[in-house]
Amino acid sequence: MGIKKEEVKGTRILNEYSSSNIFATEYDTKTSELLVTFKGGRKYQYHGVPHKTFTKFRMSESQGKFFNQEISKKYRYNEIKK
Repeated sequence: MGIKKEEVKGTRILNEYSSSNIFATEYDTKTSELLVTFKGGRKYQYHGVPHKTFTKFRMSESQGKFFNQEISKKYRYNEIKK
């Protein structure tokens, strides 16, 4: 598991992962917004995620496990409809 691709665009950090569940994330260091794209194509925006938490998430051995334990139920979110 881990990061397949990482790109920094201004205040945004874009990642793609070798994860069974999470395809990609986009994190904005200015607004602390985390956009998560799952393998099935669903997208969710998580609000107020600290940069430190995002860093731990992307550096973790299993992004899916870290996400489920430390992000999914702890931060306010909404689904981004296509």
